[in-house]
Amino acid sequence: MKESDNSRSQKPMKISEDPRFVQAVQNYEAGLKAMQTHKYDRAKACFEKVMNGASPELADRAAVHLNTCNQHLKSAATQFRTPEEQYDYAISLMNLGDYLAARENFETLVKKFPQLDYIWYGMAALNCLMGHYPESITGLNEAIRLNPANRFQARNDSDFRDLADDPRFTELLYPDTSAEVPPPDSQNWHF
Repeated sequence: MKESDNSRSQKPMKISEDPRFVQAVQNYEAGLKAMQTHKYDRAKACFEKVMNGASPELADRAAVHLNTCNQHLKSAATQFRTPEEQYDYAISLMNLGDYLAARENFETLVKKFPQLDYIWYGMAALNCLMGHYPESITGLNEAIRLNPANRFQARNDSDFRDLADDPRFTELLYPDTSAEVPPPDSQNWHF
């Protein structure tokens, strides 16, 4: 009879008081922080702990982030033989809408191969799609400096449509060349 009295007097534990739930929340938060700093190995370990935790709802959320970590780790493990291969990969990520992974690849390429105009051009297009317009113009300017033909390509590239009304973009693509033409030599004119 005493056992039943004890069970009645104990209040059910709230989920927020459950130490397993508290630990799962802490692991989840640590995983998010690690993801934000691109430490996918650490984030993956944290999310795996959440998956084995006390909260199915938190485990569902962690599963989504765990999948993202696995994708990033897989792409990081991809070895590229040439900058062109990594550029193509970054463009494919961009086309899939994975702008953050594409940006990581472009940033790596720009650091390793700053002399390659098409890398600057791709980074400029990505920045424009992400709404980072000043960075887009800076990158496009560098791409044009390295290869003036990029000026003509950008004029018809739909990735830059959000910059169409920006005067900096217009000046970059349609520079005023009249100041570059020397004035006619008036001494050689014969009337």
